[in-house]
Amino acid sequence: MHYTQEDLSALRNFYSNQLLNDTVPFWFPRSIDTEYGGYLLMRDQDGTLIDDDKAVWIQGRAAWLLSTLYNTVEQKAEWLEGAKSGIDFLNKHCFDADGQMFFHVTRRGEPLRKRRYFFSETFATIANAAYAKASGDEQAAALARDLFGRCIRYATTPGLLPPKFTGTRPAKGIGVPMIMINTAQQLRETIGDPRCDEWIDKWIEEIRRDFVKDDIRCVMEQVAPDGSIIDHIDGRTLNPGHAIEGAWFILHEARYRNNDPELIALGCKMIDYMWERGWDEAQGGILYFRDVYDKPVQEYWQDMKFWWPHNEVIIATLLAYLMTGDEKYADRHRLVHDYAYRHFHDKVHGEWFGYLHRDGSLAQTAKGNLFKGPFHLPRQEWYCMMQLNAYLQK
Repeated sequence: MHYTQEDLSALRNFYSNQLLNDTVPFWFPRSIDTEYGGYLLMRDQDGTLIDDDKAVWIQGRAAWLLSTLYNTVEQKAEWLEGAKSGIDFLNKHCFDADGQMFFHVTRRGEPLRKRRYFFSETFATIANAAYAKASGDEQAAALARDLFGRCIRYATTPGLLPPKFTGTRPAKGIGVPMIMINTAQQLRETIGDPRCDEWIDKWIEEIRRDFVKDDIRCVMEQVAPDGSIIDHIDGRTLNPGHAIEGAWFILHEARYRNNDPELIALGCKMIDYMWERGWDEAQGGILYFRDVYDKPVQEYWQDMKFWWPHNEVIIATLLAYLMTGDEKYADRHRLVHDYAYRHFHDKVHGEWFGYLHRDGSLAQTAKGNLFKGPFHLPRQEWYCMMQLNAYLQK
């Protein structure tokens, strides 16, 4: 069933209203730490603080969000000031002496934990780039480009970061090319960088060549270095929502490249494969983990419904519909949109709960923790609003 122009206009208005009158007000201004800088984001259902520690990923994500709203929606002084609070905290407190960033710090910025990967750096890259565009801060722009270079080195230099496993069973994950595609896209669209197009090409080709398996209609989460399937529990584990997030990054790139048909086909194929794997026909919603051969999955939360895969599938199915006109994507978008806003959205206090049981019942009330904060949901509502604006203006 197709969406009419009236349907799409209503969706645009819905996402805009949710973003600006529900989601963003849940977080800001109360999450801005006026004493130590950065953001206090570990919050319960009603917004009360659970913990005052700070996850570095989400400090960067929140600064990116506020800068992006300033750049694309309205030049509100409070958004720019709020973004500066996060940027200053990140750049002052969240780098170790070796140049690598921390993952978890105290409220004051004292280090608690580093991790073996460089996602803190990717989020700091897009935050500094978006803030540089909003503020004209050349130091932030220079740091964003420097961090992007560091991320490329981390992504391409084995041994530069400590490995998680021994070399007995080498593997690589789709997460690195995925996050680097989006980091490069954000950098290119804010302050620009001549390296972006070439590297995006390389990372898309790696995903197409090594992770997309046409013979079994699947997008792998992890493969051997040559792209072959590792027939052990970790190697067989799929994350459908994550793969579909990668699909919309590729569709976004297709749109940037004048609706490149090969990239549209690749992105839509990835959505199709992982919708078949991930959509829960019995209960609705996106299952968190699946096994590529339908064997039991190791993680006990494998059949829960987490908030963020639903955000990514909402974006991907809407974008696929707007780019192809194929009604199956409108049908899927309706299904996932209706399920998510019915089950995750808190109609009393705003924002979304993060974690549901398979049957859609609430697992816990947290709105923010070390992994959840103002990113996946507001990015979804912002991105869908922007895409629908552009589509309807045509």
